[in-house]
Amino acid sequence: MPKRESNVVGREFGNGLRAAIAKTGLTQRQLAEELDWDESKLSDLVNGKGGVTAHEVEVLLAYCRLSLAERRHLMALFLEAGEKGFILFPEDGVPDQLRTLINHEKESSAIVAWSMNLVSGLLQTHDYAYAVAQAGPHEKEDVPKVVAARMARAEILRPGRTFTFYVHQQALLLPVGGEEVWREQLAHLLRMSVRQYINFHVIPRSIGAHPGVSGDFRVMKFPKYPPLVFLDTLNCGLFFDDKETVALYEDRVKRLAAVALDREQSRAVIDDILEGLQ
Repeated sequence: MPKRESNVVGREFGNGLRAAIAKTGLTQRQLAEELDWDESKLSDLVNGKGGVTAHEVEVLLAYCRLSLAERRHLMALFLEAGEKGFILFPEDGVPDQLRTLINHEKESSAIVAWSMNLVSGLLQTHDYAYAVAQAGPHEKEDVPKVVAARMARAEILRPGRTFTFYVHQQALLLPVGGEEVWREQLAHLLRMSVRQYINFHVIPRSIGAHPGVSGDFRVMKFPKYPPLVFLDTLNCGLFFDDKETVALYEDRVKRLAAVALDREQSRAVIDDILEGLQ
């Protein structure tokens, strides 16, 4: 199989393969020598670029002594790596799409997020996230794990990346978790919005219909990979990196930017809501 450009499915396969190799206790160089492969061949595979046959992958996975279920999962990803997009259905516990999203967020250099009804996950406080998770499709016993994973995501909110958040005014007016939790969430947004690498913009209710009415989305950009669009649903995550889909959402971002309030105006909206809660 010829080498290909790295895409979202290929990198998901590569992440799974990297974890499988780690379990063997061998370095990639040592494993390549065991298989009589060039090290660059294994490196390309781990980075989602293919360049090997399905039979070679089967031999590699067998050498890693994975369970039958794990081998089938990774083989399915490998065989789908040439397709557009990636649909990920969770099995249990913390949603798999959340784990995959975290991996991509860590690798990104810039993230643009649009949220219509809730504060974006990266900006949620613990109690706000807990209230959201409780109201969501998660089993009660899984809520703490989901919240912990979401809180861990916020660790990437540091200099070195740029973050742009667009949120509809109605999301700020929703009293998630009760007044105390709501108030602390708004105060948290004010604290985060002064950081130079975070751009926070409100889409005002006064404009009526707006470019984000089709729903929430996230666009991630990477130093070495094409941009990626992520859409979250009740029971699955959708990842797209084909040029046509990315272009559609990048256009949405431009349209949102054209009607959004600036940083100071957005902060003033939050201040007004907090004053109303006095």
